[in-house]
Formats: sequence, C-alpha cells, structure tokens
Amino acid sequence: MPRLEAALRRPNYRPAFDQYYRQSEQQMEMAALRATDRGRSIALRTIRQQMQAAGLGRLGNAIGSTSDLARGLSAHRLPGGGFSASGTLFIRSRSPRTLGTLEAYTQGAEIRPVRSRWLWIPTDEIPRVTNRQRMTPELYRRNGFEQKIGPLVEIPNVNGNPLLVVRNIGVSEAGRPRSAKSLTKSGRARKGQRLKEFVVAFVGIPRTARAARVNINAILRGVQAQLPALWEAQMRTGRVRRGR
Repeated sequence: MPRLEAALRRPNYRPAFDQYYRQSEQQMEMAALRATDRGRSIALRTIRQQMQAAGLGRLGNAIGSTSDLARGLSAHRLPGGGFSASGTLFIRSRSPRTLGTLEAYTQGAEIRPVRSRWLWIPTDEIPRVTNRQRMTPELYRRNGFEQKIGPLVEIPNVNGNPLLVVRNIGVSEAGRPRSAKSLTKSGRARKGQRLKEFVVAFVGIPRTARAARVNINAILRGVQAQLPALWEAQMRTGRVRRGR
C-alpha cells in the first residue's frame, strides 16, 4: 500500500527575535535619552522661575544645562547589562561673586567681612551700584563720588557700630531716593534739591546672614520623580512613530 510521510522541520526564529530585541532595546534607550533631556529642561526652567519669584532677578541665568541627547551621545551601556542616560545642570559663570551669591541663596550663608572689620551696606541715599558692582566705600572713593556727592565721615551709630555719612549735602525736594549730590561752589543746594546737614551713606555691620530662597535639591528630586512618566510618554511616542 502507498505510504504517506510528512517531514516537519523547526524554523530558526532566533534572528527574528534578536532583531526585535535590538529594536526594542534601542527604542528604550532613545526614550531614556529624550526623557532625561526633557527632565533637565524642566529643572532649569523651574529653578529660574523660582529665583525670579524670590526676587533674585536674572541670577538663574548663571545656571545652564545639557544632556547626553543634546551632546549627541548614545545611552551609556553598563557592564552588567542595562544602560543609563543623563541630563546635567551646571553653573555657567566662574565669577567668585556669582558663585558666592548662588551658594548663599540656595544653601544659606553667613557673610563676614574679609578685608576690614565691617561689612558696609549702602543706604538709599546713594547709588546702589557703580560700574555694575555693588557700592562699597572703596568704590565710592575710587570712582569719584567724593567729588560728586561728598567725602565720607565715620561716626558711631546708637548701637556702637559705625556709620559713614556725608555732611552738608543736597537731596531731592520730592524725596526721591539715591538723589544725594554735592552743593554748588557757593554752598547752595542744586535746583530741585534742598540742603541737608548730613546723610547716612553706609551702615557698618559685623556680619549678616542670607537665608536660602530656592531649594535646588527639592526641585531636582521632583524632576527625578517625573522621569518614569516622561520615559513612558517617550516610549508611547516611539511606538506611534514606528506604527506610521
């Protein structure tokens, strides 16, 4: 009788699975790169917004950010398997003044005088800055304000700390701040000003404290908590793109 035979061979599915695995792994890595890039942007924007809201002006512009994605890097393969991707915040300025200000308002600090016994705080009677630097008695003298306003004279304050005052000065009749000017050669106040016996230009204090106004670590922890959701969103976006 005739015999029916069938030969079954198991196909090799390994290459197809390997390709699927590689594509899936690449998709996860790209999602991580995009998620960390998005996270560093969120952190930077939040820090700058909070600094501005805390009255720190454009101090947040001294902070910059980058990421593996922005630098054109791939995800970093780990020795034991897996991968990592990162975003980074950094301080763009190397100015000691800017670095000190950032430290004070993000961590808190006690400020002490370095080259003298006193910290000198300018009052509203004189300009607050000169040549983009905070006014100090040294800058006051160096930049010609003894001629524009008058020489500084040290007197004791009621608490025993010193004051630096300017005697026989003209100030705004309307009470505008930072309006102090020297008298005319005839000893009279200038137009729109009135004569004042003296004004306090600087108040001397032994030290001062700066409370932290922006909690950088809390902001970064908040962004880190968002990273899984950001990664999942990027994974969904990747699947939609592949399905098109």
